This record gives sequence, C-alpha cells and structure tokens, in this order.
Amino acid sequence: MRVRLKGLNSVTKRLADGRTVSYYYAWKGGPPLRGEPGTPEFIHSYNEAIARKVTPPRGTLLSVLQQYQASEDFTGLAESTRHGYIGLVRRIEQAFGDFPLSALTDRRTRGVFMSWRDRYAVNSGRRQADYAWTVLARILSWGLDRGLVLANPCERGGRLYRGTRRDIVWSAADEALFLERAPAQLHLPLLLALWTGQRQGDLLRLPWSAYDGTHIRLRQGKTGARVVIPVGARLKAALDATPKLSPLILVKRDGKPWTSAGFQTSWCRLQARRPHRAHVSRSERYRGDAACHRWRHRGGDRHHHWALAAQRARDPRCALPRARSGTRRERDCQA
Repeated sequence: MRVRLKGLNSVTKRLADGRTVSYYYAWKGGPPLRGEPGTPEFIHSYNEAIARKVTPPRGTLLSVLQQYQASEDFTGLAESTRHGYIGLVRRIEQAFGDFPLSALTDRRTRGVFMSWRDRYAVNSGRRQADYAWTVLARILSWGLDRGLVLANPCERGGRLYRGTRRDIVWSAADEALFLERAPAQLHLPLLLALWTGQRQGDLLRLPWSAYDGTHIRLRQGKTGARVVIPVGARLKAALDATPKLSPLILVKRDGKPWTSAGFQTSWCRLQARRPHRAHVSRSERYRGDAACHRWRHRGGDRHHHWALAAQRARDPRCALPRARSGTRRERDCQA
C-alpha cells in the first residue's frame, strides 16, 4: 500500500566521494526526517513533525500573510515577482506576524506601519522601503476583498523615494564603449534591451518568429500585454546579421538558450574583464570598468531602456516613431 505524504520535500546532493544521496524534510524548510522513505520509522518521523508544526494563531496578521501566499493571486504571479515578494513577506512576518487583525481599524495603526517603513528606509534604502510598503498594502487589500480584515491602513501611503532616471540613461558613448569592450555574444542582448525596453525574461524567450523584418511582436510575461515594437535601423542590421542557431534569438555561443542565472553571471563577469595596465591608460581602464559597472546596475532595469527608447524616438535620425507625449518614458528623458 502506497501512502502519499503531503508537503514532503526532498533535496539531492552529491558527496565528496561522488555518491549521490537524498535528504527528506517534512515540508520545505521543515525538519529532516529519519529512515528511508516507505519505512515505519520514516512515516513516524513525518507524523511527529506534522504534530509539532505550529499553526498560526487566528486573528493575527501572520494568518493573512500565509493565506495570501497560498492563494492564486500569489501563485499566479511571475516567478521573479514571487521571489521578490517572499523576502519582503518574511520581513513583514518578523515585524508584524503577531499583530492583531482587530487593531487594523485603529487610526494609530497607520502610523505604526509608517514608522516601520521609515526604519526600513534607513537600513535598506527608500526604494526598497516603498517596495515593502506596496507588498504589505497589496496583501491587506487582498484580505479586505475576502473579508479577512476590516481595514487597509496602508492604502495610499505615498512614496519615500523621489528621483529621476534621466541622468543615468545610456549615452551613445556608453553604448559604443560597451560594444568595444564586451564579448560579441552580448552585443545583441544589449541592442535588443536598449531599442525595445523589454524585460530580460521576455527577451531571453523571444523567438525568431516574433520578428518579421520591421516589427517585433511579443506578449509580456509579467503583464500579459501584447506589444508591437517597430525595429530601428541599428537593431534591424544587428538582427539580420545574426545567424539563426536556435528558434530563440538570444543564445549562447554553442546555440543553446540562456538561463536567467547564466545570463546574469555573464554580465557580472564583465567587471572582471579589465584591460591590462601595460596596454591602456588609467583613464581608459576607468572608462572600461565604468561601462561594465553601468550595465550591471542599469542594464537590467527596463525603465532605463524605456527612457532611452523615448529619447531616440524624438531623434529625427531614428527609425522609430515619435514617443507619445506625457508618458513616463518621455518624462524621464526630458532635460
């Protein structure tokens, strides 16, 4: 008779002597289990772990946080979004896990949450504090719609971060320096990012069938929106000159598709590829390192690409149509 143990988690590891072993846990992050799967000892240790599992007390914010993470609203998010939420939810649990739900209707609660956000900003930065506040507000809004809480004190909390990206948009000199110093396999990813403004995940999954010679058509993984992007002359030349080694446009030298982690690792290695001191001047070394650093910290942010796309669209020499006025892309580029 086969017994299915709910929530069982296994991890396989390779030992120093080459052997492969599997470790079993009652649930992900739970206690390790004794014995071999299927044995009475194994099932007994599983039952002991489940019996010791602490059930969150009802009437606290922790119960709402856990219900949200088990809901379709959370599991239906993009993987990268869920990953970002999980770390912030843990911080919220540490700060307010035992916070009574009945206190959410108290007008002083909003001040308590705002004080926590202010402390978060001091330790982790204003943008990260705003992100944490947004996640908490979204969870409370989800609970309010389902009758789990009676109020959302985080609604319309404003933002701490105030800034503009127009001073960190890639210039023509930055782009030329990157194309001069970076490996050839990274040139097309850069041009696609700068000329389309799309997210890394969408570009890594972009097939050749999405490009018809004049436009790129894709469906964004995060929003589900269908996007039609005119292809500028510079990007068109790069795409037409690229051999089709795979159904996907962006591939490694061996023709295999990039993984998200492998792609990020390739960018991170750029900063280590510094010119030898004997062949270039100090200023050139600095400019080369700055180009690598700039891509690592700006290249992955699609809003910077939006700003650059809007900036180029206003250039009469650019093949793209003029950017619509009033959008955040154009406002970020205005001098």
